[in-house]
Amino acid sequence: MLITGNVAPARSAEAISFQVAQTSSESLQRQTAAVNQVNKGLQLVESGKIREAIAAFRLAAQLDPNLASAHYNLGLALKQEGELQPAATAFYRSTLADPNFALAFANLGEVLYQGNNLPQAKNYLDRAISLDPELAFAHENLGKVLLELGEIETAIATLRRAIQLNPDSASPYYYLGVTYLQANQFQQAKELFQQAIKIKPDYAEAHYNLGTILFQENSLDTALAAFRSAAEANRNYANAYYAAGLIFFNQKRYSEAQRVLQFAVDLYSAQANLEWANNAQDLLEKAQALITPTPQ
Repeated sequence: MLITGNVAPARSAEAISFQVAQTSSESLQRQTAAVNQVNKGLQLVESGKIREAIAAFRLAAQLDPNLASAHYNLGLALKQEGELQPAATAFYRSTLADPNFALAFANLGEVLYQGNNLPQAKNYLDRAISLDPELAFAHENLGKVLLELGEIETAIATLRRAIQLNPDSASPYYYLGVTYLQANQFQQAKELFQQAIKIKPDYAEAHYNLGTILFQENSLDTALAAFRSAAEANRNYANAYYAAGLIFFNQKRYSEAQRVLQFAVDLYSAQANLEWANNAQDLLEKAQALITPTPQ
């Protein structure tokens, strides 16, 4: 019996080969275009055009989802803009594209730490260090995570390793100082804050924490100088103004206390920190009540 109908013609080896070659060519073009977009994004970052850079990195990732650098640089740009969840997604995709990309794991751990996802942050930072044991950035962030988890001794050892790997960076000295401060080891903490300030003179948080130790030691004038330095380094540092006001109040310098406490009240209120705005307001009112009227 004859069966009629349309039969697809046999495809020659040459035809199949041509299609494969055509597909490979298109894939190569997309990969090249993706790399070009990454380079464009990097140039935009250098020019300070972060939003345009984000668009370029996103396009690169769409063109070549396996290009780890596209996802990684997208994550860095998003992190710079404070977009932590999208940054975490980008860094995670970078690790999928390149499972040995230590910096991607380290940055993923950092943004998870900033988002208070501590257990996952620790896992990814451990992975980064296993891939690159000399990655100081990963050791520092792991130390910060361990500090938040209350693992003080391990945090100290980890932050000391970060300092060994990058002794010219101020932040690991600072966080090691914070760790010692939480352990009530004040002398070690003070020395570390001083070292952080030596490396980075405008390190507001280091000045402030140094001031808190000096205040506890009743070195009020030196503490006041530290709080002033903190406020000069960061004009929006409400805690520094409040602490300075507290010292002025204890020294019975009520007019000066009034001035800085008003700054503290305004800053706390602007930052929606109502509890400390009320604390500063209470101390401000006490100072105002004790100001001796100027004779007429």
